[in-house]
Amino acid sequence: MWPNPRIPFELANKRRKLAPLNGKPLIVHVAMNIEYWPINRPMPRGIIPPPHGAQIAPPDVPNFSWVEYGLRVGMPRIMRMLAERGLPASALINAQVADAYPALMDAVVEAGWELVGHGWFQQSLKQADDERAVIRKSLDRLKAADGRQVRAWLGPGIGESFDTVDILKEEGIEFLHDWVVDDLPVWMRTIHGPMVGLPYTMELNDVPIYAVQNGSTDEFFKRVEATVATLEPELEQNPRVITLALHPHLIGVPHVAHFFERSLDLLVKRNDTVFVTSSVMGDWFVEADGTGGADLPNEAPPLP
Repeated sequence: MWPNPRIPFELANKRRKLAPLNGKPLIVHVAMNIEYWPINRPMPRGIIPPPHGAQIAPPDVPNFSWVEYGLRVGMPRIMRMLAERGLPASALINAQVADAYPALMDAVVEAGWELVGHGWFQQSLKQADDERAVIRKSLDRLKAADGRQVRAWLGPGIGESFDTVDILKEEGIEFLHDWVVDDLPVWMRTIHGPMVGLPYTMELNDVPIYAVQNGSTDEFFKRVEATVATLEPELEQNPRVITLALHPHLIGVPHVAHFFERSLDLLVKRNDTVFVTSSVMGDWFVEADGTGGADLPNEAPPLP
């Protein structure tokens, strides 16, 4: 029995030894979610509840403004911090950002960030009338933005149907961040052959930290510091990936951005860290693993 229909279970300390990327075993991925929340729809999340317990009908001005502040102000702030340190990043981006916020898309492309598919606007694929059409339209629009084929994907809200992974593989996606099961990439089963599951995170993710758990201003920095301390002895066994999962309306506000910048400096000053984008990480894993997913069974047993 497979409890997971896509990824066979494997203990982290029993995994195949992988050569570090450029000799550096601590792989850091800055993953910025850049999203379009249409003002004529209910907001996907809110910073402030409605007064008197009322349900908010669009327009939800306070929560729309919360998110658009991140795009207007948070994005330039975080982009500056990364550019000053010469660090790469992935833009996990709703494709409609290119049309709703063209100046922002231009800035991301100019900065050389990798464009990672993240749906059309911020709506789960579970809610889409035709998820293949959404995926295809999103990939086409992102390719038009920077001329490069999109190779990686994170589902909006990490939402999937039982068919999503197969559709993504068929549409040319090589690397998928949805399955948050390991600190290293894994091989995933699809009906069209193996694909690579890349790490993402719920723990170094500013949504759970600040929007759900109401973390203190310095919580992100404390978690990065503790994560590095825990992973350090494990690096002798195998590399490890640290994902910094970000949203500009959360990480980009001044009091939190201050501690994000401290987190970057903590990581940059180490001599064993390498910063990557999604596809750089995926390409490293494919080469270091060397199996092409050949050990993956073609079919998973039925769900229990």
